[in-house]
Amino acid sequence: MTVKIYHNPACGTSRNTLAMIRQSGEEPDVIEYLKTPPTRGELIALIAELGMSARDLLREKGTPYHELGLDNPAFSDDELVDAMMAHPILINRPIVVTEKGARLCRPSELVLDILPNADIGSFTKEDGEVVPGRNQAG
Repeated sequence: MTVKIYHNPACGTSRNTLAMIRQSGEEPDVIEYLKTPPTRGELIALIAELGMSARDLLREKGTPYHELGLDNPAFSDDELVDAMMAHPILINRPIVVTEKGARLCRPSELVLDILPNADIGSFTKEDGEVVPGRNQAG
């Protein structure tokens, strides 16, 4: 299985996550989900694989979340998926899928939990924060 990242190149966390994947020796399948959104079935499967609800995957910042009233707890998961299908910017990112599982990688170093080779050495994020190295046992 290849590593897959649902990526937004305008997002620093997404760029850091992609760089960590590449530093691990993987060249992932990069899906710019704002250009090529997942199908409804793919999104539902992704939410299930992440082990979260549709509400947990919603992004508020820089989205029409509040304008659409999505903070209303009466919305069902199906309705929230509908909103994400209509407005892919509502899908939080980056999401990474590997043979070890799927993660919403916020913060970006969560990707290390699911990379085939997490021993990437230390990594410096765009903001200057250093993520210490981790070995396979760690």
